[in-house]
Amino acid sequence: MCAAALEEYCGSTFWNASYLKRPDPDLPLCVEQTVLVWIPLCFLWLCAPWHLLALCQSANVNTKQLSKLYICKQLVVSLLFLTAIAHLGVTLGEDFGPNSDQSSKNAGVYYANPVLFAVTWILVLLCHEGLRREGAIDSASIFLFWLLLVVCDIFPFQTLLREALRLGEVRDVPRFSLFYISFGLELISLVLSTVADIPPEAKDLIKKNPEAGAPFLSRITFNWLNSMVLKGYKQPLVQEDMWDLNESDSTAFINERFQHFMKPELDAARVRFQNKMKKKSAKTRDSAQEDPQQNGLSSGLGKGVSQDVLMMEERGKREDEKKKKDNKEEENYPNSWLITTIYKTFKRILIESVCFKLLQDVLTFVSPQLLKLMISFTQDKSRHAWEGYLYAVLLMVVALLQSLTLQQYFQRCHVLGMKVRTALMAAVYKKALVVSNDTRKESTVGEMLNLMSADAQRFNDVTTSIHLLWSCPLQIIISIVFLWLELGPSVLAGLGIMVLIIPTNALLATKARKLQTENMKFKDKRMKIMNEILNGIKILKLYAWEPSFQKQVEDIRGEELKVMKKSAYLHSFSILTSCCIPALVSLATFAIFVRVSNDNVLTAEKAFTSISLFNILRAPLAMLPMLIASIVQTAASKTRLEKFLAGEDIDSDTVRQDPSFNTAVSVCDGSFAWEKDANPLLKDVNLDIEPGRLVAVVGAVGSGKSSLMSALLGEMHSTKGFINIMGSLAFVPQQAWIQNATLRDNILFGSPHEEENFKKVIQACALAPDLELLPGGDLTEIGEKGINLSGGQKQRVSLARAVYSQADIYLLDDPLSAVDSHVGKHLFENVIGPNGILKNKTRILVTHGISFLPYVDEIVVLENGVISEVGSYENLRASGGAFSKFLDTYAKEQSNQRNSETGDYNLFLDAADIELFPGGDNAQPDGASEDTVSLTLEQENSIRRSQRNGSVRLRRNNSLTKSANADEPQKGQKLIEKETMETGQVKLAVFLQYLRAMGWGYSAMVFLIYFIQTAAFTGQNLWLSDWTGDSVEYYNMTYPSWKRDTRVGVFGALGVAQGLFVFLGTLLLANASIDASRILHSRLLNNILRVPMVFFDTTPIGRVINRFAKDIFTIDEAIPASLRSCLLCLMSVLGTVFVICLATPFFAIVIIPLALIYFFVQRFYIATSRQLRRLDSVSRSPIYSHFGETVSGLSVIRAYKHQERFLKHNEVTIDENLKSIYLRIVSDRWLAIRLEFIGNLVVFFAALFAVISRDSIDSNVVGLSVSYALNVTQTLNWLVMTTSALETNIVAVERVNEYTQLKNEADWVADTRPPHMWPEAGRVQFENYKVRYRPELDLVLHGITCDINSTEKIGIVGRTGAGKSSLTNCLFRIIEAAEGCILIDDVDISKIGLLDLRNRLTIIPQDPVLVSGSLRMNLDPFDKFSDEEIWRVLELSHLKSYVSGLQEGLQHKVAEGGENLSVGQRQLLCLARALLRKSRILILDEATAAVDLETDNLIQNIIRKEFSDCTVLTIAHRLHSIMDSSRVMVLDAGKIVEFDSPSNLLEKEGHFYAMAKDAGITLESNTHL
Repeated sequence: MCAAALEEYCGSTFWNASYLKRPDPDLPLCVEQTVLVWIPLCFLWLCAPWHLLALCQSANVNTKQLSKLYICKQLVVSLLFLTAIAHLGVTLGEDFGPNSDQSSKNAGVYYANPVLFAVTWILVLLCHEGLRREGAIDSASIFLFWLLLVVCDIFPFQTLLREALRLGEVRDVPRFSLFYISFGLELISLVLSTVADIPPEAKDLIKKNPEAGAPFLSRITFNWLNSMVLKGYKQPLVQEDMWDLNESDSTAFINERFQHFMKPELDAARVRFQNKMKKKSAKTRDSAQEDPQQNGLSSGLGKGVSQDVLMMEERGKREDEKKKKDNKEEENYPNSWLITTIYKTFKRILIESVCFKLLQDVLTFVSPQLLKLMISFTQDKSRHAWEGYLYAVLLMVVALLQSLTLQQYFQRCHVLGMKVRTALMAAVYKKALVVSNDTRKESTVGEMLNLMSADAQRFNDVTTSIHLLWSCPLQIIISIVFLWLELGPSVLAGLGIMVLIIPTNALLATKARKLQTENMKFKDKRMKIMNEILNGIKILKLYAWEPSFQKQVEDIRGEELKVMKKSAYLHSFSILTSCCIPALVSLATFAIFVRVSNDNVLTAEKAFTSISLFNILRAPLAMLPMLIASIVQTAASKTRLEKFLAGEDIDSDTVRQDPSFNTAVSVCDGSFAWEKDANPLLKDVNLDIEPGRLVAVVGAVGSGKSSLMSALLGEMHSTKGFINIMGSLAFVPQQAWIQNATLRDNILFGSPHEEENFKKVIQACALAPDLELLPGGDLTEIGEKGINLSGGQKQRVSLARAVYSQADIYLLDDPLSAVDSHVGKHLFENVIGPNGILKNKTRILVTHGISFLPYVDEIVVLENGVISEVGSYENLRASGGAFSKFLDTYAKEQSNQRNSETGDYNLFLDAADIELFPGGDNAQPDGASEDTVSLTLEQENSIRRSQRNGSVRLRRNNSLTKSANADEPQKGQKLIEKETMETGQVKLAVFLQYLRAMGWGYSAMVFLIYFIQTAAFTGQNLWLSDWTGDSVEYYNMTYPSWKRDTRVGVFGALGVAQGLFVFLGTLLLANASIDASRILHSRLLNNILRVPMVFFDTTPIGRVINRFAKDIFTIDEAIPASLRSCLLCLMSVLGTVFVICLATPFFAIVIIPLALIYFFVQRFYIATSRQLRRLDSVSRSPIYSHFGETVSGLSVIRAYKHQERFLKHNEVTIDENLKSIYLRIVSDRWLAIRLEFIGNLVVFFAALFAVISRDSIDSNVVGLSVSYALNVTQTLNWLVMTTSALETNIVAVERVNEYTQLKNEADWVADTRPPHMWPEAGRVQFENYKVRYRPELDLVLHGITCDINSTEKIGIVGRTGAGKSSLTNCLFRIIEAAEGCILIDDVDISKIGLLDLRNRLTIIPQDPVLVSGSLRMNLDPFDKFSDEEIWRVLELSHLKSYVSGLQEGLQHKVAEGGENLSVGQRQLLCLARALLRKSRILILDEATAAVDLETDNLIQNIIRKEFSDCTVLTIAHRLHSIMDSSRVMVLDAGKIVEFDSPSNLLEKEGHFYAMAKDAGITLESNTHL
């Protein structure tokens, strides 16, 4: 019916099958004139309304100049319009012209088509104008329209041409010419539509973000990334190379949208939650009446008191409490709003990715069907060749479309993941700025950081694969349907195996997880002990204890490797199952298929179509369980995030800003608590402060002074009353909060920089001298938590920040306690006091310093949270109330302090040998809260153990004293060198080193076995293709059962063989890689323990730890895995190429160019991707450190009202990270699309050559080669991923090797060994001894010559840096002589081994270092002594009673660093150590600075008594202790200036006399001693 109408409309036949049944097929003319014209035009007419909308909407017409490209486009379309009119003219002329033939008129189509085209061209002109007004650079729909049009016009193009050639003339010249003219114009339009039309004003923007100027083709192939990839290949990329983000990908934009949707969702959730709580409390009320026992609890619940608080008193009911708490966790917050918010925020990108995924899933199943057609084509030799070519092209087109849609889908999913992570990070940060104290108490900084890093990352990972939730089941269903159509019910056998394997895998996974946790336990243990070894390395060297500790680490490592071996075997087992699945599945299916009935013959079509369908099935079956597991993990993250983000905000109404008050600060009848339902800490506070007054707040510790400050800042809950504040606030907290920025930025704190004002503030806050000492002046970068400033400097910077902000009201929370008294005085006079910079401002000062009180206008006295008195100093003094009591207590304490200070103060200066204060003067009361990480950081940043050069820090005046040579930076001035970051390609040598560590035999075996496995796999498929040949051979005959059984048997055997070989190979690889791990680790450990001390002085511990932690972890886990995947992928690719070449030898010609393209693409990509990954991790840490900093400085940020600025800063920091993440996502897609293109070419050529040589090859071989080719795309992709992962990971071997090649100390045991009893006498002689710390530095000791006789007691004194500690270091050869020698009992110590030397001397070091382990191990790590001997020395060192009182006695566990013992006990333990060794020479690096006087006397007495027959060298820090020495050596600048008995030296009135005078020791007092 329809065809008849169309035939009348065309005036010719519409369809005739005979057109296609010939070697040169064609389409009927009518089809070309109707269907092929309508397809592109319909597409355009559907898309046009969008572009025309812009014409109607834009009132502000874009009147910028027309670009050349726009004019060209419009010109070409206008010409096309003219051709359409000409077409119409020709038809009208033929029908109605002067010589028209009235009998035969033209058919309707000759009128309709030109009119349709004319209208369309007008439409295109309008669309172009619409696009120009929108400011779009190009249009996908218009490009696709031109593409469709050109493709559809190719058919009439060849029809007309073939007709003309057949007839030898052109029948209808005007139409013929017009068609070819318009075809040419269409081609030009197609080309023009691929070019971006960039307006001149957007040029700069596009330089910074080329994606914005990328046309459609470039967008779908990611071509716009080319310039970045090229740049990354030429030189390593840096952060400055990153392009700007699109507006819609920026943090600000994402955060704004997310907050916009989050607010209503969260409000709704809160309402639901309140209703639920109401119901619940009603229920509890009912049950409470029935059960009075529960009443206490339920009423608490009714009020919303957290159950934990109620239960705290009943410690006995711990378990009970835990259960209740867990139940409470579930619904104690508004929940289930986060997912909907995320959905609403990112709805559009989600829907887009669904469309792409759906399209891709459908296309996936087209290839197997095409393969089927292809095979049937090669079987039937009578069919025309063009069919084969058509299938080859279709295979290629389908594969291309599949690649494009898949990559667009991935791109959208990964960008979605990135955006979700960004939204959550920004939301957590924003919440942290306004969070109330209740919520803050629930989550520590670490937990909040985890929300930001781990939980947001989990969401990122899940969102990228969320569509698999519906796509996997869909793929599985479609595959089963198609398989059923091929093989009928026997499919169920194969499916059954696939399903059965799932629980096996789950079992293996749980077992693996158990082993993983066990492994982590050993890792942690090993890292803990490594950390201690490295922190106490100096002690280890002084005592020669390295072998003992090395053994401990090696033992733990052995256990760890055992667990690793177990999990590697387990892993090989799971690989065995996953490798055998495909073989078993196809075996089961085919075997049952051919056994069910004799009519079932396995043909090539069936076999290879089924195999490619089974291959499709594998992915979703493997992915689903993984996805579900990660969704479960994410559910926990969702709970945490919802709880935190729905927590209460700080109440902004506590503090009012009412201008009608005439006071600066008023508190009216206020009571304040830290938590909503807690008892108030400050009760009934009434306080009025006039503008411009200085008010002091005093009170005992814990009386609520700091709480009052917090209340004024609005940080506390007000239970009644209110606060009114007139004007802006500045706040100086008790603990200075310093940002990781320059010193200037810390002071400016976001205000504009005014030089005059800045200088004035610096002067007033006594920062000028510090600025001179800091290397960069006020532009010096301050480390995290102000690490490179002393406590006093931090406090002054914090004060300077407040002064610079020029606020109206200053809240000063005891800023003067952290600084020394003379600095405090300066600050009070110049800043805070009646004549300071702030004299006209309102100041509220919390202080303990009594000396300042007489100068303040008013004093507020707090007692237990209540204001007990207010008044001026005189009035309060007279009233004799709480204030005068306070004065008495404090005055007493201060006078005591003063007396003790003068005695030992100046000597303390000598003591400030730099080793005492590793991080400078960290006078921070919150020492405990700093975690290990920040301590490690502190050690990295502080200039440890370096009195050779640069600045030396003294305790007394809280500033840095300048050393003589600090002005000109000299060689070696920079202590800590920057860590080298490897760039560029990893050298082949590193791979060889790893293989060598694995063992050449193992390596060769592994390679061979993987090769055999590939051979088995290929053999199995060749056998299958041979098997399918039987269907032709036994056509219409009964298939012999013996043949059938042989086929099934061999097929199965080969399948199992490849599984077993993979299993074997993986086992061998596991053994080999564990060997490699063992060897590399023990080399590293062995070498690090033998490295000279200088190395540890110049290398941050964190850096060494990193080698033992991250790099060894990579060698243990990541390298073996990537090596295995790499080998398997490589073999698989080689197998594929081999099979295709076997089937169609022509293919070999194409291999070379394809391999070359592949190689170049891969090289370019790896260089860029590696650097982008590095940049991603480098730019991630600032986000977290900025967050940590913000949380710790919340009260300051809120006080200054700088929340917005910090939010902005956070957005910028996240954006910097997003730049590299976004480019990394795109670079992965860039690579994938290029590799898939190569894969698609492989498919195309495999099919093409199969068609070309179809007469010479069998259909089964074609099936084999094409089905192999279809698989190659993914394998190629994998190969690049795994090789780049391997390259990234192998760097770890390089880094570990770098540390195994460091230069060692002298030999552990030398050829010349000292006599067994050496040193017997204990004589020490220095002969012209000179020494320097590092070759490029100056000498520290300048030619020391002296004799110390047997059993002499020598005191060594000198100012800081005089070389006292260097002297001990030389005795133990921690540093080697530059010239001269030291003789002990006439043996030159540089000639004997270090073990002999260090074992025969004893030292009691400055800081008592203990390591975690038993007490016994700390005293005697080698188990040399019996328990009796150990108890004897414990008795001597007055520890016996303490140790015997402990439950485990000698086996008592010492915590890390000996934290669970007091400093005094630690010092006594070190003494016990020395007593146990009891060698003839004892060196005391006297550490009495850390010990109270009582312990000090104890130690001195024990030493006098027990070591009376030894030579004792004491480095003195307090002169009192060496006044009874036989002689005193005074060092100055590395030379001996005085060496005589104390009394003689005092009479001489030289250096020693001056020092003694400072210490208050005179000749008279000495005689009393």
